Amino acid sequence: MARILIQFAHPALEKSRVHKQLLRHIPQHPDIYVNDLYERYPDFNIDITREQQLLLKYDIIVLQHPFYWYSSPAIIKQWQDLVLEHGWAYGSQGNALKGKVLLNAISAGGSFEVYRPEGRNRHTIPEFLYPFEQTARLCHMEYWPPFAIHGTHRLQEADISLYALQYEQLLLAMANDRVSPSELATCHYLNDLVPIPSTIQS
Repeated sequence: MARILIQFAHPALEKSRVHKQLLRHIPQHPDIYVNDLYERYPDFNIDITREQQLLLKYDIIVLQHPFYWYSSPAIIKQWQDLVLEHGWAYGSQGNALKGKVLLNAISAGGSFEVYRPEGRNRHTIPEFLYPFEQTARLCHMEYWPPFAIHGTHRLQEADISLYALQYEQLLLAMANDRVSPSELATCHYLNDLVPIPSTIQS
């Protein structure tokens, strides 16, 4: 069994149809814990000791957030800057996170097509997430493909529900060690492990 820490960050959750649904579908599981960064640290005064203890306790760290300006909301950067200390998370003596997994679970307003080399944004979502991947590598962690939901502004409620169910199943699969390296190697997004049939999408 893998223990999963979801580092959730949304500065305007009341406006998010997608993340409210995703949160509702996070399994009530003893090894899955949601840490709402904006709720806990509205003044950005992050408790470094608490956050480091949480990281030590869990095997898979999920950064769940909207994809703001090709990255994350500000509090995740603050959390990285303060919590991932030299000599603890990285550096010659920094091995506290060695062997753990990091991934992003994001929502993006743009469609999949605009996040392609020939699209308006000229790069893919995994390319924009390279700073997170490199952070994981520097901290001796493994970085997994992101869970991503595109076109959120135009999604119907029924489709958001399908993505929320997909997220729920992926979290359960991760908690139960059902995700294999060979499967990950074939993924563009983690969503690919639990595909939603096109026939039931709007």
